[in-house]
Amino acid sequence: MRLEAVQRAGTYAVKLDEAVHKFGTDDLLPLWVADMDIAAPLCVQEALQRRATHPVYGYTVYPERYYQAIKDWYFNRFGWKIETEWIVPAYGVVPSLNFAINAYSKEDEGIIVQTPLYPPFSDSVRRQGRKLLNNRLLYQNGSYQIDFADFEAKAREAKLFLLCSPHNPTGRVWNKEELEKLIDICLANGVIIVSDEIHADIVFRKVHYVLGSFEKVQQHSVVLNAPSKTFNIAGLNTSYAVIPDRRLRDAYLHEQKKSGITNGTPFGIEALMAAYEGGEAWLEKLKVALWENVVFVKTFIETHHLPLKVVEPEATFLLWIDCRGLGLSTENLAAFFIKKAKLGLNEGVSFGEEGEGFMRLNIGTSKEVLHQAMQQLLRAYEERK
Repeated sequence: MRLEAVQRAGTYAVKLDEAVHKFGTDDLLPLWVADMDIAAPLCVQEALQRRATHPVYGYTVYPERYYQAIKDWYFNRFGWKIETEWIVPAYGVVPSLNFAINAYSKEDEGIIVQTPLYPPFSDSVRRQGRKLLNNRLLYQNGSYQIDFADFEAKAREAKLFLLCSPHNPTGRVWNKEELEKLIDICLANGVIIVSDEIHADIVFRKVHYVLGSFEKVQQHSVVLNAPSKTFNIAGLNTSYAVIPDRRLRDAYLHEQKKSGITNGTPFGIEALMAAYEGGEAWLEKLKVALWENVVFVKTFIETHHLPLKVVEPEATFLLWIDCRGLGLSTENLAAFFIKKAKLGLNEGVSFGEEGEGFMRLNIGTSKEVLHQAMQQLLRAYEERK
């Protein structure tokens, strides 16, 4: 598959239309928001076009086919056999995080997160009035590891652990041993685990283990997922929770119903079914192309001796780049990318103080766009030097 960047001007794309508010200018190359510039698979496009020909877009139920598509996807890709009643359709993973926080903890109770981390995790904990327990990941030899001693100490005062698996922004895919150790610590301390696995389908050369597939934790965990990152359909707001335990499921449903967000959209439902039923071959080609983009960026940086280091991702279409070799303060680093390189990236510090000196680059675009981005970065560095 050759990735082609689709022009998104005029579609109200956040990546474009919000860039001027985020970066203070509209003359940069936006590579920040975690959706891709490439077209969704043809099976999804055709399903949406067929649905659009029907002129009524009213309230829509989740059909049995919707649940079966999710069940088949999990079994075929991850070997986890799930039951229909475990699946709870939802609006989005971030809203579901908030429902879970309210369902399984009370104000001022502790919730563990692992930073640097996708900002809505920590933001949700704070906004719901919970105590944020930060188990900082250890950056060692170009990779991130879990500080298990600190995690165990935090678990003694926690009610909930929000796991990001695979991890955003570092791109780590937690191995079986790491997950089992986290599970054992949580079970020993009565900590419920909510696992965001929205990037689980885009994994390179490793195996993703679904948290809920570990039988010993099924009655103490929730898995959140969506086809949005995988098939580039984030704007359709369709996700789901997988909750095997009836007690946890009822508590989650109570919070979701309180929000009033109970209906799916006809297009989101159609897209999920089409993607999971017919998108697997497209996905495998996408993964190959994305890995080529990883190699391209990494090779460019190394070949041109830029003082940057790509944290080699094990998953996602997001590159976490160590920019500390530039020797710039947080403020000056942001200014360098925005004003000099004319690139709109996510500042590492927005993922927590552990991200200071890093930037996150979205590679879900064409090789031509990435080449342009690297050339702009190189010119900015040479001018500064």
